[in-house]
Amino acid sequence: MTMKPTGREYTVERSDAEWREQLSPAEYQVLREAGTERPWVGEYTDAKTVGVYACRACGAELFESDTKFESHCGWPSFWSPLAGESVELLEDRSMGMKRVEVRCASCGSHLGHVFEGEGFDTPTDQRYCINSISLTLKPADPA
Repeated sequence: MTMKPTGREYTVERSDAEWREQLSPAEYQVLREAGTERPWVGEYTDAKTVGVYACRACGAELFESDTKFESHCGWPSFWSPLAGESVELLEDRSMGMKRVEVRCASCGSHLGHVFEGEGFDTPTDQRYCINSISLTLKPADPA
């Protein structure tokens, strides 16, 4: 799937060749082509480490571990991104349904989708369903 351009200027801009050089083929397929990793295979699906999840492509901080919750969907789930504009939300009508795509606001990389009204006992009733391969966990300092 080709990602639709947003017209937005990102603080981190790279050419397609630079992204391909920086990312593994699997990372590129998800982050730059809006792919999806298979459920239950990602390294962060069941992670409990305290820290901050950042964009694997550019390093921008996106989600805190204390907003991660067990949704049993096969991908890491968060009830809220970091404050401010750490993520960009776009309407996604691919796959024959209306969804909301989540992208990194710093580089425009695809992260996953956000869903609402599923009845999870979270403060926002939202589930940011994010591909593990789109993230890098920065563990909190043990100090």
